[in-house]
Amino acid sequence: MRKVVDKSVLGQAWAVATCPGDKEGLCQADNLVQRILMTRGITDMASMEKFLNPSIKEYMPNPSVLHDMDIAARLIADAVLSHKKIAIYGDYDVDGITSTAIFVKYLRALGCDVMWHLPTREGEGYGLNIAAVDDIARAGAQMMITVDCGISGNSEVAHARAIGMQVIITDHHSPDSVLPDADAVINPKRTDDTSGLSYLAGVGVAFLTLVALRRELKSRPLAADMAQRVDDTNLMNFLDLVALGTICDTMPLVGLNRAFVATGLKVLGLRQNLGLRTLMDVAGIKKPSVYAAGFALGPRLNAAGRLDSAAPALELLLTDNPLVANDLAQRLHAMNQERIDIQNAIMLSANDLAKKCCDSGRCSLYVCGDNWHGGVMGIIAGRLKDKYNLPSCVATRSDGVVNGSGRSIPGVDLGRIIHDALANGILSEGGGHAAAAGFSLSAENEVAFCDFLEQSVKEQLNGEMPHQEIVADAEIDAGGATMKLVNKLSALEPFGQGNPEPMLILHGAVLRYAAVMGNGAHLRGAVATSAGTQLSFVGFNLVGTPVGDFLLDDANANTKIIMLGRLKENEYNGRVNAQFFIEDIAI
Repeated sequence: MRKVVDKSVLGQAWAVATCPGDKEGLCQADNLVQRILMTRGITDMASMEKFLNPSIKEYMPNPSVLHDMDIAARLIADAVLSHKKIAIYGDYDVDGITSTAIFVKYLRALGCDVMWHLPTREGEGYGLNIAAVDDIARAGAQMMITVDCGISGNSEVAHARAIGMQVIITDHHSPDSVLPDADAVINPKRTDDTSGLSYLAGVGVAFLTLVALRRELKSRPLAADMAQRVDDTNLMNFLDLVALGTICDTMPLVGLNRAFVATGLKVLGLRQNLGLRTLMDVAGIKKPSVYAAGFALGPRLNAAGRLDSAAPALELLLTDNPLVANDLAQRLHAMNQERIDIQNAIMLSANDLAKKCCDSGRCSLYVCGDNWHGGVMGIIAGRLKDKYNLPSCVATRSDGVVNGSGRSIPGVDLGRIIHDALANGILSEGGGHAAAAGFSLSAENEVAFCDFLEQSVKEQLNGEMPHQEIVADAEIDAGGATMKLVNKLSALEPFGQGNPEPMLILHGAVLRYAAVMGNGAHLRGAVATSAGTQLSFVGFNLVGTPVGDFLLDDANANTKIIMLGRLKENEYNGRVNAQFFIEDIAI
């Protein structure tokens, strides 16, 4: 890294990434895309070509590389061909909902008798529970397949098998030291799994299981009608759901995930799934993108599970009835607005508590309130994490029980911390992955958990506070911030966790004007460039910050500034131009 700015208007240091070990001479000034790939560890032409063309064909592994996959495919195929009733047990978030949807849709396409169950966040909580297992058994299911859950359900799995059900687990959360005694356990995070696919979302694991199932079925002598069903059902058509679950679970968009999302967004653009098509229309989405999936579709699908039951979201993904689809999409849209109102009210109190926590010099945040709505804990944790650059846990306290969610920063594996706290008896329930986790504990253990969280974060950070230095991908002259550059950078899409949209430092910009827009929290304006052009910019949630105060002060017009942010395409009244999204400035 090379230091560019010691202290910005927001008090941050800026650096620009440098290219290590450029043996092939790829890191040249005239090839920004190659330079960015080099700084992100992709250092040869073959790897660059594969990254820039993320096809399923190139990235798709043999599903058998996952431990227990062949066993699971064989058992599920046996159940399908012997006409057993199969239950799919999912989770209430988007990853769990999409995982359940692709399994139910595929098994129904094969003519199977299939049922599903999604737990309620408040009533049942995350994961398997005995009462639900009993209900599934009473409904006649002879096999239960878990998706995006189950890896910590040792007692529930034992109970299910004791009452005569076969159990197949597909999950991606960190396992305990002892795995559930299921008929098959597919989880790339198993210690004995050598697939290298630990970055997959639950829906990615579920999709690979369906690929293995299809292969197993095609290897067997089938009746003509079943053979036709297998041939006619194209799993690629489910990749819109796989992409949605992967994006919304904030999985790194690398390797197979990159191919899932790149191809899945194309499938989403075909608008084949009636429920997703209707929800896109309700949300005003014209062009599928990672942003649209993560910030428009995802929150609406999540809203049902956050406020009550996730069933309406799953029913929307499964329905073939336009009237039902429209009703469900409108309901989810309304629920999402209700969720926003609840979230905003709690955020005010949570932010006050977080500020006190930060003032004490902690490396982590833990805030908790009495009877806060549990459905928005994860969202608020994410907002606090972004604002304070600290691993953040937000919880609600009721009747002596605390339930919460956490979101983490790069370099801190929150899922591992939650797993260790569970193993140490501090938590009663918990699970997750590096970036996000959920947990439950008794109120009397709050101090112990808060201390354990802080100590664990310090250990992972080697005793240092999270670094406030911003590392940009490149620095360029503002005159080069054009649509030509936007189009070049688009080769790096899809952007997301693990492959962020390039952060740029722009030199040579002269402030022309700035004004407040939208709800009063955002601003827009323009700068003049050395090329004699004008570059428009926007700044979200900058009004009231030092950056907003500087840009909106008329006395600062015609001042030369350095800008930090991202360059994007902007379409307005049929015209397309480059627009800079400011995150910070330096003078």
